[in-house]
Amino acid sequence: MKLSLKRLFGRSMTGGLDLAELPPPSPRSAARKTALVTLALVLAIIGALAGGYYFAMRPVTLKIAVGPANSDDVKVVQALTQAFVQHKSQIRLRPIQTDGATASADALAEGKVDLAIVRGDIDVPKNAQAVATLRKNVVVLWSVPGKGKKRGPKITKISQLAGHRVGVVGRTQANVNLLKVILQQYNVDPAKVEIVQFPANEAAEAIKAQKADVYLAAGPVNSKITADAIAASTKDFGAPSFLAIESADAIAQNHPVYEASEIPAGTYGGSPARPDDEVKTISFSHHIVARKGVSETTIAAFTRQLFSVRQQLVTEFPLAAKIETPDTDKDAVIPVHPGAAAFVDGEEKTFLDKYSDYIWWSLMALSAMGSIGAWFAGYLKKDERDNNSHLRERLLDMIAAARKSEAAEELDQMQAEADEILRDTLRCYDHGAIEEGSLTAFNIALDQFHAAVADRKAVLSSLPQNLQRAGAQFRAAGNA
Repeated sequence: MKLSLKRLFGRSMTGGLDLAELPPPSPRSAARKTALVTLALVLAIIGALAGGYYFAMRPVTLKIAVGPANSDDVKVVQALTQAFVQHKSQIRLRPIQTDGATASADALAEGKVDLAIVRGDIDVPKNAQAVATLRKNVVVLWSVPGKGKKRGPKITKISQLAGHRVGVVGRTQANVNLLKVILQQYNVDPAKVEIVQFPANEAAEAIKAQKADVYLAAGPVNSKITADAIAASTKDFGAPSFLAIESADAIAQNHPVYEASEIPAGTYGGSPARPDDEVKTISFSHHIVARKGVSETTIAAFTRQLFSVRQQLVTEFPLAAKIETPDTDKDAVIPVHPGAAAFVDGEEKTFLDKYSDYIWWSLMALSAMGSIGAWFAGYLKKDERDNNSHLRERLLDMIAAARKSEAAEELDQMQAEADEILRDTLRCYDHGAIEEGSLTAFNIALDQFHAAVADRKAVLSSLPQNLQRAGAQFRAAGNA
């Protein structure tokens, strides 16, 4: 039966207990407390999961080092940055302009950026891992006959370069180092070759001024810089002679950062075609690399976005078509970033794939903690339950004593004691030490006690006063 706390108080005798002194009963039962705690725990878990999902899916901005200014690499990165913003992608880019690929590599090595555009033939930082191949570059060597007093013998082979001037297009030291690798392969002492460097935008003027006998340019096959430089040579000095790097395979074997390649006939236009036949050469790559410490999930998302927008950029920015997936082989010159490898191999993990185990074990741990907490709370209340159980037994004993009582004063004392037991029982119930079922059993015992006291008082009140006094004296003598 459903127990009313008011009923318990109402059945209490007024003689032994001031009801105003009783603590106000709590409206919550132990079951309700448990339900509220469980609800709070569920809401906390939901909040934690929602917070974790927001944290994992929030936009992440990666700093990318690229240079020099106005280069094709800078233009590609700017196009990617705008595309990511337009598509509201999870990964955003923040370009950090540098003086060139070497400076970009240094910025990555120092941890100042998350990504960098680097040349494959420079000293790549140890903390760099490949994300994508931005483009491949070929080496173009051509000679011009010259005019007037500067006209020299026709140069058609690299082995003839000793004692001549070689003009290197671009200010980067990497192009000079590249030339030296080629010379050494042909046993040409670099010290016997005069190397002249000039900026790419001054290539036409340098060729017109006949600053060199042979010129070297490195860039994409369709590089406008290289094409303009060859066109300037043709305009002023006639058809150039292209120098083939016949030992390209040997160079690639000795220097893994280079690959053997060919320049197709007619690449640089003209009639007749320039060159008039395929020219063997070497190539190297520009890479997008990531700092080793960048999250695998972040780089996987960046790689996915990169190849997702690539085709959309081709129409307005053809260089984007040159972006390729990285080499995922274990013996790759630049080790691939695990995030990029996951995308390439189709093993990219979703949010649930990555965190499902953590979520599951967290729920299991919370459930276990709840069970342990409930057991511990019950253990702490064990003494209180045991004490209340003894008090209920005492109440049952008092029922038998009340039926045998010979004095109203004794019944009043037992009533006062019953009121104290009631107070203690309600306090245990309020603390959750006993359940509603136990309180119902106590109510039955209390009803029986009240009935026994009432019946016994009715009997005593019907006896003559002399018999009551005699009975009291008899008990007093027996106690003595």
